[in-house]
Amino acid sequence: QGQFAEPGGGLVQAGGSLRLSCDTSRKTLRNYDVGWYRQAPGKERELVASVNMAGSTNYSTSVTGRFTIFRDNDKNTVWLQMNNLKPEDTAVYHCKMTNKYKIEYWGQGTQVTVSS
Repeated sequence: QGQFAEPGGGLVQAGGSLRLSCDTSRKTLRNYDVGWYRQAPGKERELVASVNMAGSTNYSTSVTGRFTIFRDNDKNTVWLQMNNLKPEDTAVYHCKMTNKYKIEYWGQGTQVTVSS
């Protein structure tokens, strides 16, 4: 079971936007790398975006140019802004925190559904 909440999921039409947040308030965010993952039914879990402790970001090719990951260490929150959503973005999205000791904490997951 996930250790923190990820509000922001829901149902949206293709071309729409959603913003997911990863509320890590029980952890000191600045000590963690954070990744957003998604898993659609019958598919492998996929890393879609990540931001490390230094603020460097990476994106999968499937979301580059549409998704943006950003963090605010003072608010202990990481967001995933998703624009121009497509039906193939439909999945359960999770965030994962990893510290320098490779200890991981996963969020509870949030459903994103994009209708055509």
